Parts: sequence; C-alpha cells; structure tokens
Amino acid sequence: MFQLSDEGKAFVKKQLARYEQKESAIIPSLYRVQDENGGWVSPEAIDHLSELMDIPASRIQEVMKFYTMFNQRPRGKYHVQVCTTLTCGMLGGRELCSFLMKEHGVKGPGEVSKDGKFSFSHVECLGSCDTAPVMQINREPYHESLTEEKALKILKELK
Repeated sequence: MFQLSDEGKAFVKKQLARYEQKESAIIPSLYRVQDENGGWVSPEAIDHLSELMDIPASRIQEVMKFYTMFNQRPRGKYHVQVCTTLTCGMLGGRELCSFLMKEHGVKGPGEVSKDGKFSFSHVECLGSCDTAPVMQINREPYHESLTEEKALKILKELK
C-alpha cells in the first residue's frame, strides 16, 4: 500500500494551505506522489492522496487522467518522451521514437525495457518546434535537434 514519506505529506499539507481552493493543490501533489512512487501514480496512491487532501478520489483521478505528464502505469527509470506532433513528426520524431525503442528491446510505447531502465512514449507538442525533433527524459530539460545517433548517445550516457 502506497504512503507518502513524512516529507511528502508535509509537502501536500503546504500545498493545501497555499491555495484558496484545495483542488488547486492536486497537480503539485500528484507530481510529488509520482516522484515518490517510482514514476507513476497508482490507484493506491490516488486513494492515499484523496484521504490526505480530503478530496474525492474521483476528482484527483479526473485531473491525473486529463494531464499526460502523469503516468498511469509503471515506467522505466528513464521515461523518454519523444514529440511526434506536426513539426517533430515531419522531421522524424515518430521514426526516432521507433528507433530508440528497437535499440532498447521495447516493442511499443508504454512498455518498459527488460532491465527496467527505459520506457518510451509519443507526446504532444513540447513547444520547441524550431529545434525539432525533441525529446524529454523524465522532467529534465529538452534534448533538441536530434538525430538517431545523438539521441542514442544521450541514452547511453544515462546511469
């Protein structure tokens, strides 16, 4: 059963006090849950957050499911998100994501590599069209103007 750390609980309480409406604290609290739960938000984590925030679980789940930055299933240690929207798509984003998945033995978006290190997903616009194609690993800064070789090198350098 998932439980936030004491620091995580204090963080959520601080977020609740920060806003006039407690629902405004859902997004930062979901980020905290995701960070403490290995990169995803489980149903148990939603229930825990609901109890801690005194907000119906259905409301928290509604927010989580709307925003694609919250993972609804386990991810690899490194969640590689490749933009495949218009500009990135036209400049090879889809092919880049397929190449990286193949290189890491992953059959499709959302699956985790056998070593648990990588998962890949196609994401909507990352807002860096002038440097397409673009990828983001976890919540780190973007990697831009990618080629297959450049992207593969970036992933090989991850520990």
